[in-house]
Amino acid sequence: MQLAHPQYLWLFLVFIPLIVWYIFKQRNAKPSMAVSTISPFAKTGTSYKSWLRHALFILRLGAIGCVIIILARPQIKDNWRTTSTEGTDIMLAMDISTSMLARDFKPDRLEAAKDVAQQFVSARDNDNIGIVIFAGESLTGIPMTVDHAPLQNYIAGIQTEMVTDGTAIGDGIATSLNRLKEGKAKSRSIILLTDGSNNTGVVSPMTAAEIAKEMGVKIYTIGIGTNGNAPFPTIDMFGRVTYSPQPVVIDESTLKQIAQTTGGQYFRATNKKVLQEIFSEIDQLEKTQMDVRHFSHTEDNYMTWAWLAFAFVCIDLLLRYTILRTIP
Repeated sequence: MQLAHPQYLWLFLVFIPLIVWYIFKQRNAKPSMAVSTISPFAKTGTSYKSWLRHALFILRLGAIGCVIIILARPQIKDNWRTTSTEGTDIMLAMDISTSMLARDFKPDRLEAAKDVAQQFVSARDNDNIGIVIFAGESLTGIPMTVDHAPLQNYIAGIQTEMVTDGTAIGDGIATSLNRLKEGKAKSRSIILLTDGSNNTGVVSPMTAAEIAKEMGVKIYTIGIGTNGNAPFPTIDMFGRVTYSPQPVVIDESTLKQIAQTTGGQYFRATNKKVLQEIFSEIDQLEKTQMDVRHFSHTEDNYMTWAWLAFAFVCIDLLLRYTILRTIP
């Protein structure tokens, strides 16, 4: 039990003048009557009502005291509890090059990947998750966080024109590793999703993979794209976007090497359903036991004192107008 406003307890000092006033009042409130002798009353003694009337004052002090405690806001003391749960540090590295607008996925690769990524994030309540986007260059969208609401909102708003076009897989991994350095979980991983091959950037994919291996970071690589041809977006001479079938080319060899080097796995997503299954499999693979401390919220606990004050007032009124009733 704790008090939100313990300073209100100083109000109990008001009891001192109240008690002094009551004693002074009692000394001057004894009735008197002139009689020739008091011998007939010598053995009558003092009635219990004479003592009971002091209880009225005590009941009033009790009611005032309860009100003071209520003003001080008694509360249930906050508690910490530790539970064992599963959690890890994860960075999503998402390719947002123009080729991600290919429509072999519905409505396109990028929207399908965003949808599945959001579902994955929503299912990982205890994880630190962040996102890196890359095309011709890479940048951190959201650093690792356990507050997944802004992460979900960011993923929903990803567009291909957010960075220059190209496919810098190595830079995407490097930026993700830079963020994972800040994490404290025992298990750290990158989920890399791309539909092409590395054709630009400062860091080569395998150099980034070697750095990830040294850091103990697993990389799960996902090649997204159907087998054969897919409708890719092209811009005609009038600036209009049209879709024409082109061969799907994914550098699966490099993606497999990245995964094998870091202890991760490579997956090929040929449609949205398969992509969902891949993320579900990664969800099962990337779990580790960790202790999480939960802080219980504070609750006001004044109702007991309120009912006690009400009881004091009721008893005071009951005695005053029954047993201790006075004649005007």
